[in-house]
Amino acid sequence: MTMRRRSLIAALSLAVVTAAVLAGCAGPAGGQPTAAVAASELHLGYFANVTHAPALVGLDKGLFAKELGRTKISTQVFNAGPATIEALSAGAIDAAFIGPSPAINSYIKSKGASVVVVAGAATGGAALVVRSGITSAAELKGTTLATPQLGNTQDVALRSWLATQGYKTSITGGGDVTISPSENADTLKLFEAGTIDGAWLPEPWVSRLVLEAHAHVLVDEASLWPNGAFPTTVLVVNKSFLYAHPQTVKALVAGEVDSVNWLNAHPTEAAAAINEQLVAVAGKGLSAPVIERALANVKFSVDPQAQAFPTLITHAVSAGTGTQGSITGLFDLSLLNSILTASGGTAVSAHGLGKE
Repeated sequence: MTMRRRSLIAALSLAVVTAAVLAGCAGPAGGQPTAAVAASELHLGYFANVTHAPALVGLDKGLFAKELGRTKISTQVFNAGPATIEALSAGAIDAAFIGPSPAINSYIKSKGASVVVVAGAATGGAALVVRSGITSAAELKGTTLATPQLGNTQDVALRSWLATQGYKTSITGGGDVTISPSENADTLKLFEAGTIDGAWLPEPWVSRLVLEAHAHVLVDEASLWPNGAFPTTVLVVNKSFLYAHPQTVKALVAGEVDSVNWLNAHPTEAAAAINEQLVAVAGKGLSAPVIERALANVKFSVDPQAQAFPTLITHAVSAGTGTQGSITGLFDLSLLNSILTASGGTAVSAHGLGKE
């Protein structure tokens, strides 16, 4: 065999090997990788809220760490969804527990390239609380209400509900009702000072304003949804991270399944576990009456309630914080369902909006 022929065969062999490697490492356009490796570290975002209890308990009980094995888990605490999405998009975190509205907005804006919902976490646990003297929607004209952040799930809920009551709001301030996005801890202080008249918040902040600041519930968001079921928190991952490290994401989801199962099996111990993690990340836990009331209003489930997401798009558009667009492909519940069915559980549905 001539030297030239040997060189040609070697070059062709190298090309074949290179093509195979590239195919195995294909990203979103090329399908899920076939030779992906576990990530050395996973960066997880979450909120110090009762609606994020699956994250809190998963960390407190070491459930994520157990499933992730050699993959190190690092965490970052956020106040609301839009800031979390910014961190996900920038690659500062790989996965997050988050409200559905920012996830939807990110998916539509990125044309499906940003995030994927891989599981649910919590339903319920959000409400509009107001000061004494306000007993109906008709008395809200001219008031100032707070939400955790412009465009977050509770912000969208408040703005869309006010629209159904005939009120106009503005994302730049003003309108019939002024909406003032504020961090949850600041909202409590503003309400106690009389600077705001109420707020649409997730738990435990609803219960804190009711029990510590003498607010009362004007609208329980559960009353606005069929059977009272609406998604408050879901687990999302950066789409590129999912394609690069599917087994790491599966381990994260398995840890969340363990956490949700623990919460539902140990309701009397849940408060202590949640408080332990709140003390660790916020320096202070919740009083027994607050956490008891909060937990009574939240349900924990890995079903992300995908059927509600088209309605959430409508809400965001009417609120002026979102745009119309397709969310087909937003969900990838295949890893979750493989975990559920392997243990004899029931698969959950993406309702035509992604993989199952």
